[in-house]
Amino acid sequence: MATLRERILVVEADITKLEVDAIVNAANTSLLGGSGVDGAIHRAAGRDLVEECRTLRGCKVGQAKLTAGYRLPARHVIHTVGPVWQGGAAGERELLASCYRQSLALARAHGLATLAFPGISTGVYRFPVRYAAEVAVAVIAQELAQHELPRQVTLCTFDLIATTVTSEVIEAYFAAQPAPVNER
Repeated sequence: MATLRERILVVEADITKLEVDAIVNAANTSLLGGSGVDGAIHRAAGRDLVEECRTLRGCKVGQAKLTAGYRLPARHVIHTVGPVWQGGAAGERELLASCYRQSLALARAHGLATLAFPGISTGVYRFPVRYAAEVAVAVIAQELAQHELPRQVTLCTFDLIATTVTSEVIEAYFAAQPAPVNER
C-alpha cells in the first residue's frame, strides 16, 4: 500500500490529456466555459460537456459538481469554482480549501480512484501560486489520511515555476509532519 506522501504526485502537463478517473476544472460560476484551464477542458471535451453543464445551473464559489468527461481521456470532470484573490482577508483561503474538499468528496462518492487538480484560482483569479499550493496540499493530505479514495491525487501544473513551487510545498509539508506509526 502506498504511503500518504506517495499518493500525491506533481506533474507538469496538459490536464486534458491525463488518463485519470476525473480531472478537476477550475470553472467559473456559470460552468459554461471560460479562459485558461476551463476553456481548454471545454474545448477538449466537446459540445456535450457544455450541454450537460447547462443542466447543472451553475455552481457557487467553493462548491463542486460532477459531469461526464466526454471526449477527454478522463471519465469525469469535477467542476469547482475557486475564489478571486482579493488580498487574503476576504475568506479566500477557506473558499479555496472548500473547493479541494468538495472535489475530493465528490470523487469518493463516485468511487473514483485517481483524480487530477489544476492550480485552482492561480490563473486569472490571481491567487498566489505558493499560497494556493499550501492550501491544496494541506487539504489533500488531510483528506487522503482519512479516506482510501481517491487512491492517488495528481497536482497538474502548467509551467516550471508552478511545478517547482508545488513540489517544494509538498516536501515542506511532509517534512513538518510526523510519520504515522505504520510508515516509520
